[in-house]
Amino acid sequence: MRGSGYNPRFLDALDLAMSDSHHPIEHSSPIKTPKQLIIAVVLSFIVPVLVIVMLAQIAVGGKKAPAGADAAAAEEAVAKRLKPAGTVVVVDANAPLQLRDGKTVTEAACAACHFTGALNAPKIGDKAAWGKLSGRGLDALTASAIKGVRQMPARGGNPDIPDVEIARAIAYMVNQSGGNMKEPAAPAPSATPAVAAVTTAAVPVTVAAAAPAAGGDAARGKSVYDSSCAACHSAGVAGAPKTGDKTAWGPRLKSGKDALYASVLKGKGAMPAKGGNASLTEADVKASVDYMLGLVK
Repeated sequence: MRGSGYNPRFLDALDLAMSDSHHPIEHSSPIKTPKQLIIAVVLSFIVPVLVIVMLAQIAVGGKKAPAGADAAAAEEAVAKRLKPAGTVVVVDANAPLQLRDGKTVTEAACAACHFTGALNAPKIGDKAAWGKLSGRGLDALTASAIKGVRQMPARGGNPDIPDVEIARAIAYMVNQSGGNMKEPAAPAPSATPAVAAVTTAAVPVTVAAAAPAAGGDAARGKSVYDSSCAACHSAGVAGAPKTGDKTAWGPRLKSGKDALYASVLKGKGAMPAKGGNASLTEADVKASVDYMLGLVK
């Protein structure tokens, strides 16, 4: 029909276009061969494992286990941390008391004055001075030393020395000065239960609380002070700065610890080298100085 405007070619083209628009779109996959499939499967296992290993290394900071001496030190540190807070020690109450001989006690507690004759103390080796004293007998001399006499404090300034050790020290000094006294034996044990349980608590060390003393710990410093320094410093005899006296220790504190260490090691004024106790080590001397400085308020 010419008037209608019908065009067969136009209708055919339109029909073809409509049929193409309804044709499904094909999507291609990146895996096209069996080899590519195998690689993808292997990577799916390996990649997660590698990620886990990397995260584990980051979590532990990449630290490696120490070897050799470092490993031993690490094991020792762990053992100390795991050490129980207290231990129970079973002791025999009837066991003989471990007492020091006269020479040991003299060097530890009496040397400061009796080796040098400071404060008019009878010097060891002075036969005339000790000859007069020995005539009083060991018991009387021991009683005087226990109570204190003139400028000598009770028990030589160390309240922890047992009576028998004081007697042994006196006998030793008398014998070293031409006398002849027998050092007393240890007293017989008292009738007490055979076994006693003693609990000792371990003292934890907190590094952040305070740095360790340059010359040793406080316990060692106190021990050296009691045995070799207290005789003069507890009472302030012979011009020794009295323990805890801030006014007396003030000028010495200004001079610094090194100067104080040197003075005690070499001796100064009436104080002999190492307080008269030659058996003390340099560390012992420094520990005692640190202890006394710690008592200054």
